[in-house]
Formats: sequence, C-alpha cells, structure tokens
Amino acid sequence: MNDRNCNQNNWDDSVYGTGNTKPPKSRGGLFALMLILIIFLCGILAVLGILNIKLFHQLRQKQEVEYPITFTQNETVPTETCLPELIGAQERSGEASIHLQQAPKGIENVPTEGGLSLQEIYTQNIDSVVSITALRSSGGATGTGVVLTEDGFIVTNAHVVENATSIRVCLTDNRELDAALVGMDEVSDLAVLCIDAQDLTAAQFGSSESLRVGDTVVAIGDPLGVEFRGTYTNGIVSAINRDVSVDGRSMTLIQTNAALNAGNSGGPLINCYGQVIGINTMKIGAFTDAAGVEGLGFAIPSTTVKEIVDQLIAQGYVSGRPTLGVEGDTLSLFYQHYYRLPAGLIITEVDRSSDAYAKGVRDGDILMSVGESRITSADQLQQEILNHQVGDTVQVLIYRDGQQYQLDLTLAENRG
Repeated sequence: MNDRNCNQNNWDDSVYGTGNTKPPKSRGGLFALMLILIIFLCGILAVLGILNIKLFHQLRQKQEVEYPITFTQNETVPTETCLPELIGAQERSGEASIHLQQAPKGIENVPTEGGLSLQEIYTQNIDSVVSITALRSSGGATGTGVVLTEDGFIVTNAHVVENATSIRVCLTDNRELDAALVGMDEVSDLAVLCIDAQDLTAAQFGSSESLRVGDTVVAIGDPLGVEFRGTYTNGIVSAINRDVSVDGRSMTLIQTNAALNAGNSGGPLINCYGQVIGINTMKIGAFTDAAGVEGLGFAIPSTTVKEIVDQLIAQGYVSGRPTLGVEGDTLSLFYQHYYRLPAGLIITEVDRSSDAYAKGVRDGDILMSVGESRITSADQLQQEILNHQVGDTVQVLIYRDGQQYQLDLTLAENRG
C-alpha cells in the first residue's frame, strides 16, 4: 500500500479530472501596470490637446485672413471697363494724384481743443474705406482699402492683392464691384486698384511730416475679415521713422498702439483732424504673442504713399526697382530627394526682354545662387536683388540636366 502511494505521487501532474489542482496565479500586478500606462497616455494626450488649442489660437491671429472662396456665376473676372480705357483716361490726365494738404501739428491731449471728436472723424472717413477680397489659386485673402479719387482709384497693401486672379471691392453702401490692378510695388507694400464708379467719397490725406509721438490717431478696417468690417480703433503715435525689417528689406514706418489685426492691412491711419496720414501695413505679435506682444502696429507714412502711388497711377510701376527678370517657386525637399536635385528656386517664368532670357535661362531651370548668396525662395531672391541697382551685373549659378552653369546677368528696371 505504501509503495502504491509512493508510485502515485511520482506521476501526479496536479490535474484532477478536467482542471488544474494548483491555485490560479495572481494578475493584480499586471492590471496595475496597465492602469498606470493608461493614465500616463491620457496625460500626454491632454498636454497635446492644450498645445493644439494654443496653436489654433495663434493661427487665428495670422496677419492675413485666408480662406477658400467660391465666386458665384455672376461674379466674374474684372471686365475691360477698367483696363485699359478707364485707367488710361484717368491716369494719363494727371488728375488722379494724391494731394497732401497742410496738416497742422497734433493738438495737446490736455486741454482738448481743436481737431475733431472721435465720432466726427469716423463719420467723415467711413465712406472712404472699402473692403477688399482677393481670389487666389490657393484660396482667398481679405483686406482694407482707401478711396483716392471719386472716379475709382483705391490704395491698399500689395500683400493683400499679390498673386490675385480676381479682386472684389465692397463699398459702405454694400455695392460689390470688380477691381483691376493698376500697379503694385512689393518693396513699399503698396498697390493701386481701379473700380468702375464715379460717385465715391475720396479720403483727405495729410502730411505725415507733422506727426509727433503722442499724437492721437485712429484706424478703420476689417479685422479678421469682412464680418467685422468698418471696425474703429484709436490710440496714439508710439514712434515715428521706425525702421522695421520686412522679408529682408527695411521699411520706415509709423508705429502706433491703435489696435490692428489681420484684415486691417491697407486701411487708413487717421489724425485728429480726420486726415489720412498713413496706410496700415502690419503688426508685430501675430506669431509671437506667447510673449504677450501687443500694441505694436505699423503704417506707411502718407509722404511715402504719395511718392509711390503717384508713380503707380502714372506708369503702373515705381522707377528704379531692379529685377533679374525671373520668377520661381521654392523647390521642396521631396523633389530634391526624389529627383536628386540641388536646393534652389525652380524658375517658372522668364521675362523675354531680360538679360536672363537672352543668355538662355528658361522655365524649369533651378537658380541656386546670386553672387555669394544661396537662393531657395522668392523672398531671398528679391532681398538679394534689392541690394543692387538697375544696370548692375550679378553672377548667378543655374542648374539644368545635371550640369551647373555660371552666368553674368545685368539687372533691368522692374516695370511690373
């Protein structure tokens, strides 16, 4: 009997009937570990959600309000009414020009004597401010404009209408009209438009040379788009003759703490006498407001506006601006690696009257450098060219079909 019991213990596999006779293993530690991992992942997702919300808030304050636009069938590309007959009849007569009136020095804040009330300034200027919508292949952009003449000339920022395939202007009486581009100058960020109208209210322009730091100013425009059109804000002149770097070029601007936002571009900065003394162009803080940047807006002085606008109306371009005669787009990293191409600006258009065309530069070539500067974007090309004068010769490096070519090209005058 004892032997039988011993033998039985030797082959006992701890299984009785259909189940294991050993107690089940505890999995509490595994469950606790999984719970800790879930809590950790939830925490990461929460942090990412907060960062995404902050990023969305920053993008909402982008300097240009861009959104897809679909025009109805009746909203067509500008007709020939403005070009060339209307523009030709108006601009060549010499009547379409900014007339700078003598602007008295700003009044002292205390006592408040002379000048106009804020209400009177708004009433005097609101009909001279228009809303601008520019249609582009990539979507649309909105901005503000100022009426120059009763017969249809309007000034705005170049970056509002840059690369636009169609431009619409909305007046304060809710009329929407097609607009033609008379001329544009990217260096000063100014553009002139023309609409087919004869009954507009022209703004009064005053000389910005009389401005002093502390003078009261107001702004009218469409912050964040046409939904808030005609928004009125006030402030003071924070600084005059402020040199600001924009896309690698220096601009001398009026600094103000009057609230400016995306969509105010191209609108008027007005003094206490109701005179337009600047065209609003930009603000600092759109992508840096994490540091709390506020109240840093800038406007193009009216003296600069007159100099540029008069040339744009008279001839469609600003004299003395150099150009290489080529346009292009940045070559993406994907195309560089996929096609084994060098970094540079892929040329999309060559002016047939340029020295570049005469010496064989063609669409599809890659511009790698100008002088000692590597070129990978249109802004870099413009920045480098503006360091030279019309008639200067620059050395460029061109890539085509696996070969690099070095050319000496003469800069011409940019006539649009």
